[in-house]
Amino acid sequence: MAGRRRKNGGASAGEGAAEAVLPADMELQDLYGAFAAHGLDDEDLDDAAVLVPPVKLPAEQELAEQAKAVPMFGYALALARWAAPHRVVDEFGDLVEEDRAPAARLLGLAPAEGEVPEEAEVEALRAWSLACDLDLVELGTTKDGEHVAVPGPDLEPAEQGDPETVLELWLTAAGIVRELAVEADSLPEEEEEEAEEAAPEGGGDEDEDGLNEVEEARDAAAELLDEALQVLYETTAFADPGNETVPLGVLAALLVVPEGEEPSEELLGDITDVMVALDPMLGDLAELGLLDYRPIDPELFDEEEGEEPAVVGEEALDEEESARFGLVRLTPLGQYGIRQWLLEDGYDAPLVGELAQGDAAELLRGVCESANVLPEEELRVWVAGREPVPAARELLAAARGDDAYGPLRRMLCFSALNLLGADAEPAVREVLDDRELGGSARAWLSALGATDVPVPDRAMALWTVVDTFAAQLLDSGGDAALLRELITDLPVKGDPAAWFGELWRVDHPYTADVLEAIGELHTDRALAKEARKAAFKARSKG
Repeated sequence: MAGRRRKNGGASAGEGAAEAVLPADMELQDLYGAFAAHGLDDEDLDDAAVLVPPVKLPAEQELAEQAKAVPMFGYALALARWAAPHRVVDEFGDLVEEDRAPAARLLGLAPAEGEVPEEAEVEALRAWSLACDLDLVELGTTKDGEHVAVPGPDLEPAEQGDPETVLELWLTAAGIVRELAVEADSLPEEEEEEAEEAAPEGGGDEDEDGLNEVEEARDAAAELLDEALQVLYETTAFADPGNETVPLGVLAALLVVPEGEEPSEELLGDITDVMVALDPMLGDLAELGLLDYRPIDPELFDEEEGEEPAVVGEEALDEEESARFGLVRLTPLGQYGIRQWLLEDGYDAPLVGELAQGDAAELLRGVCESANVLPEEELRVWVAGREPVPAARELLAAARGDDAYGPLRRMLCFSALNLLGADAEPAVREVLDDRELGGSARAWLSALGATDVPVPDRAMALWTVVDTFAAQLLDSGGDAALLRELITDLPVKGDPAAWFGELWRVDHPYTADVLEAIGELHTDRALAKEARKAAFKARSKG
């Protein structure tokens, strides 16, 4: 799928899109709901724009059961079984006229007796077409020239719930629906009429231009849908459990509003155009279980001649009124499908817990080296079900080392010990005299409420100061605001020159880096100067 990109400044969300009929003079927050209400603060938006975050997925067996529970997918399986041992079809592979009503009844789309509605037969034909596309039924011709369909080899394992077979079939179906959703709804009505008028009767270049315009519009719609799906994937990963539902307007705003800018009234029309374009496409995808979707209430677009569209006042919309503008939630099955598409396109789209499958050394190394990771989640998966004391010993052993990631490993180690809790205390007490771990171990025990923790000697205390600050320096990526907060907590007392005079002598690979960061960011100019002088001495001693 196409890579997600946010709109550039001044770009229109949909040139040539249908004229917006939703009120464009309202506050974005009132109309579509606050970003913060859905876990989308500025910091999350910036992170989401750069990386595809790790996601949690159910086991494949559970996903396969969800796929089989999708009505359209279940219909296709049922019709494929119904085709046994063979079923006569027309020359195009479609059900013959006399089989369409029985097929609709088989699927429960029509009553067992009486007339079968036309829409029920159409739905049955759609399900049959999907079964053919998935090779759940195979088409052939008898010796007598009769066109027939027979069950395909994947039907039996799919019916038995084989996860690999079911998910492969469902993913193929999802790709088909994704493509057809764009084909069906890529152009606003006005442009469709113009293209139809230009294409068949125009001559030469006019025909080609008309077809090019149609193709470009379809490509743009496909790109928009792919971007929307990736945004949903990202926001679902960041959302707290139970808060995965996103207002359609918020989704559209994430695609339209230029990165780093606040939504403006001028962009409301573009946001509405994107909502209108996505509405039918998301509805089609919901049919195959990729997402739960409440479409835009069509009554919002009913504008009687001579009447103004309904305009909501300055007060924020209540939850039910806001929902009329569309709500979308990516399902676990949808997360699975989008992740597969991202992987196919070469994205790094990890699963939560992937780094927690080995020993403690592999866990800490993997979290340190991965930019695309949720450390707390990986640690939580790793400690789950482990005996606290052996797990703590393994973590502490893996945390040692003076390599580039050493400080970060130790910080992660003690975060994992927090998850293990007080039961890990015996293992932590075993490292109280360890040069690299002793200072942090004493702090951990004190935070736990222990009153018999010995005070570290001066060398251990200073080494731990450097190590702790170095870990934050590595973890924050140089976030100045966060580092300034840490700097204010440094134990610099009345004689900064003496304190920094001790600190630059600490034998730690990050001593000079820590001092340089303090010198650059400390708000007290005198202290900053002493830190810079100490950093120079630390560099010189090497």
